[in-house]
Amino acid sequence: MSTKLRGMSRRVTLLLLLVVATLAGCAGPFKPTRPAWRTQAENACIAQRKVQPSDFIALANEVDGPGICGLTKPFKVTALQGGAVAFNATATLDCSMVAELDQWLGDTVQPAAQARFGQRVVRIDSMGSYACRGMNNQSGAQLSEHSFGNALDIGGFVLEDGRRITLVQDWWRGDEQTRAFLMDVHRGSCEHFSTVLSPGSNAFHYNHIHVDLAMHGRSGRTICKPAPQETLPPPEESPLVAMRNARPAAADETDNDTTGRPPAAAYEGGDNFGPIDPAAGAGDLTSSIRRR
Repeated sequence: MSTKLRGMSRRVTLLLLLVVATLAGCAGPFKPTRPAWRTQAENACIAQRKVQPSDFIALANEVDGPGICGLTKPFKVTALQGGAVAFNATATLDCSMVAELDQWLGDTVQPAAQARFGQRVVRIDSMGSYACRGMNNQSGAQLSEHSFGNALDIGGFVLEDGRRITLVQDWWRGDEQTRAFLMDVHRGSCEHFSTVLSPGSNAFHYNHIHVDLAMHGRSGRTICKPAPQETLPPPEESPLVAMRNARPAAADETDNDTTGRPPAAAYEGGDNFGPIDPAAGAGDLTSSIRRR
């Protein structure tokens, strides 16, 4: 081989090595980054002390990856409402979800349970919190909010008396008050979360309610499916209904009008016109307006 050809061969080899090294350098340190707003939301929530660590809520180590999945400051949650409402399994959630779930229980779930069943919910049966996966567990799909601990799948509830209410069984086939309870929960969820998908929304949510705090574009729109429906009123034996319909006992003092002849106390004292004389027998003595 001539000297000229050998020199050209060396230059080509060096060029190829340089290209390979450059590509390797680009691939090595590169790592996709999580959207900044997620970490900012976590930090803001913690700074505002919306979630207080307790025996049931513990701050955990950062979940970093794979890829952009994870949480900067995740919480491990075994119960909410000060321990009054347990999870069937430890949930890994971000600060904002923990705070909103706790408020949702107080504003929506417990009032609905008290009205429909006369008792409180004591457990949430979760079907999933943090998991690095695509939407609806579909390969190649856009990442789910579960990938950031910003979502919870709820399969059912347990009441104080041990009764278990499940979405897969009771959403469509439960008794009237149980179905109404789940519809009430669905409607109230749409007032707390930016995404709510319950049975009837699509085939993937036939057995649970999915709630999350996703950012749906700059408009901040919400997704609530299926559309909330009007529900039956609570049963008559409901404590809330009983309170509204309560009637005082006969021996209780009341401020209601009575029938029959007014008691003697009605004629004592008098006013600018002097005492009323029951013997006069004129007019309606039960009236608060005296004839002149």
